[in-house]
Amino acid sequence: MVTTVDSTAVGGFAPALRRLYFVRFAFAIVWAVLVFLTTKSGLGAVGVVLVVLYPLFDVGSAIVDARSAKGSGSVTGLYVNMAISLLATAGIGVAAASGIPAVLRVWGAWAIVAGLVQLIVAISRRKMGGQWPMILSGGISVLAGANFILSASAAKPALSSVAGYAVLGGIFFLVSAIRLGRPARGN
Repeated sequence: MVTTVDSTAVGGFAPALRRLYFVRFAFAIVWAVLVFLTTKSGLGAVGVVLVVLYPLFDVGSAIVDARSAKGSGSVTGLYVNMAISLLATAGIGVAAASGIPAVLRVWGAWAIVAGLVQLIVAISRRKMGGQWPMILSGGISVLAGANFILSASAAKPALSSVAGYAVLGGIFFLVSAIRLGRPARGN
């Protein structure tokens, strides 16, 4: 699934990707704060909405990314990500009825697979610049996913680790957006 990036297409693609990364950063921070504040005493209705919303937002982001990326390389990885995130949305929604441990297990599986896809997409885009944070983020996502699955068996599992994961991912999107600034301006 390795793709190439046409350097003439990158100039028009980088600004759109940069804007998307800034939006993803803002969403991740706001989402994490809300999860941290609303799930301290348990999942609850708001918590369920939030944990289902995150992978759904990922689907929307991948759609925007794929539309922007047309002509700049293969978008196969983005389509795979959309499918994985849609499955995660449904899986997390079902798991929420069983509680936080089930949510953490599904979230962990999603983080592992989505992290691998993110890693592949970022490696294929490395020529455009600004992708090292996404490469690191994909690798860290795989490790974090395994940790979520393991932490589901803890005496008192919590979603605070998922909020931290979102913050770290948001920071990686911010760094990548800033690094994309140079190609986005045509430098």
